[in-house]
Amino acid sequence: MGMNVTQKLISSHLVSGKMVPGEEIAIKIDHTLTQDATGTLVYLELEAMGLEKTQAELSASYVDHNMLQLDFRNADDHLFLQSAAEKFGIHFSRPGNGICHYVHFERFGRPGKTMVGSDSHTPTAGGMGMLAIGVGGLDVALAIAGEPFYLRMPKVMGVKLVGKLPDWVSARDVILEMLRRHTVKGGVGKIIEYYGPGLQHLSAQDRATITNMGAELGATTSVFPSDEKTRTYLYSQNREEHWQELLADPDATYDEHDEIDLSKLEPLIACPSSPDKVKTVREIAGTPVQQVLIGSCVNSSLRDLMTVAKVCERHKLSKHVCLQINPGSRQVLINLASQESIAQLFSAGARVQQSGCMGCIGMGQAPGTDWVSLRTFPRNFPGRSGTENDKVYLCSPEVAVASAVKGVITDPRDLGSYPPVQLPKKELVDDSMIIYPTDGVNVELKKGPNIITLPELDPLADELKAPVLLKVGDNITTDHIMPAGSKILPLRSNIPAISEHVYVRVDPTFPKRAKEAWKSIIVGGDNYGQGSSREHAALAPRYLGVRVVIAKLFARIHRANLANFGILPLIFKDAADYDAIDQGDILELTNLHALSAEKRDMIVHNVTKEQDIPVRHNLTTREVKMVLAGSQINFIRDRRKKK
Repeated sequence: MGMNVTQKLISSHLVSGKMVPGEEIAIKIDHTLTQDATGTLVYLELEAMGLEKTQAELSASYVDHNMLQLDFRNADDHLFLQSAAEKFGIHFSRPGNGICHYVHFERFGRPGKTMVGSDSHTPTAGGMGMLAIGVGGLDVALAIAGEPFYLRMPKVMGVKLVGKLPDWVSARDVILEMLRRHTVKGGVGKIIEYYGPGLQHLSAQDRATITNMGAELGATTSVFPSDEKTRTYLYSQNREEHWQELLADPDATYDEHDEIDLSKLEPLIACPSSPDKVKTVREIAGTPVQQVLIGSCVNSSLRDLMTVAKVCERHKLSKHVCLQINPGSRQVLINLASQESIAQLFSAGARVQQSGCMGCIGMGQAPGTDWVSLRTFPRNFPGRSGTENDKVYLCSPEVAVASAVKGVITDPRDLGSYPPVQLPKKELVDDSMIIYPTDGVNVELKKGPNIITLPELDPLADELKAPVLLKVGDNITTDHIMPAGSKILPLRSNIPAISEHVYVRVDPTFPKRAKEAWKSIIVGGDNYGQGSSREHAALAPRYLGVRVVIAKLFARIHRANLANFGILPLIFKDAADYDAIDQGDILELTNLHALSAEKRDMIVHNVTKEQDIPVRHNLTTREVKMVLAGSQINFIRDRRKKK
């Protein structure tokens, strides 16, 4: 039986395990990626491990999230990251050079390679035939140190694409259609692989748009084959020699199936406040709009922004709308200028910002009170924009610019004929803001006063008796647990300081109560921990004494992060038992040192209600050892001492 693209990528990098869905496998990692909101912890973890130099084929560090320098902290962290890159032999992309996923796609992405990145949108690189997975920072640190990456073999969902997208409908509408069908948890435990005759009409960057937002499905990653479209893109980047063909075998099979007729899609939009609340634009057309933001890691390519510029050339913007543009990279900006598109944007009244994540993670660009904000961003979780009770919609650049012209949510087909966009066969390439690695012997890490050594984490005791400090519902995101934004993100290198903000959007008293209780338990609903890869959402609660989280179901990355930092993730055997526990109940767990991959069933005793609640864990033997040791850092350090 032939193999699909996913199976070929995994089998060519398989270190241990069998490619059977649900079985733990380990794969060799070729590339690693970090960004500044998560990267500082990665390099502090490498320091704690005593690493001298990256063992990966290529490692890259990007500064793209915390661009606002409101005080010394972000500037200090940028200098720390640059010194860490020099010390560990890592490529360093300086502030303003661009969003990590765009720059890596332009300069370093290669078909057939594997990558882990400390950002949930790392699967962007799957658009060119890479197996790229978003993970917690500690897993990236281990990959840099030469360790394989462990995961449970996902199922592979094959999505057949047929037909061709109509005018004014773009790749963004493909992934919104997937979210409409499958929801934010429909991809959990799966890799989404796209195939079929419709691929010939999707460019490499169209494909990157789709794989990027596969993260919103909860998928492990998303993958496209590497074909002539991939080759054309690499040629445009002066990297055609990095191309290799990677196609599914003619008799390849998939664990699950879906099919999308591209020709039948129409402009779609995700309503507040979840990426899967998808409607057709026609359904909500006419809603007044005050802010439109175009950019982010999912929709700020040269084609996207040239399309916006062409519309701005034909139409004036509404005086009631603020339009802002965040280019994906400095290279995109240079090429916009060479095509005179940047002048069209300026002339229309658009505010062109530096290349970075900016408003996507609440780092500026917050909407005003009761504003409707249309964004080409990947997420619209409540308050993520920086404004409480925000009204953020997610859409394509075409819908965004049409709405900026009309001043209301607008189906772009109402603007008439689609503007022709002619991309250059070869882009102007400038990587002068990438610092390439040299011999980093005797380089000293430059730490500002806000960069604090990682806290020591104690092993898990055999018995635990602790209160349920917080009970939350379904689809809790990492933004609920550990908010982003210009106030909190600068604290990412200071765990004691950032822990003061754990769960404050849900319960402002949580940090104080957690410190008073010292040992505590959290109870959650379905899809607990969806969203970003930030390990602060596990490490900061752990610092406050959270030792167990019991939920109906965990999101993949957050579950791994909990185990990485010694928090025991438990699942209700019967989801109805969620209702049997109230906030404030005292729970007791015993014989924890007898945990094993074979003994999955456990009993949690509710002391307050004198009730036994059956739960289970799905930890592997390796993960059990990590949790018992108190963290994966402890586990790895102890293992290396014994060698």
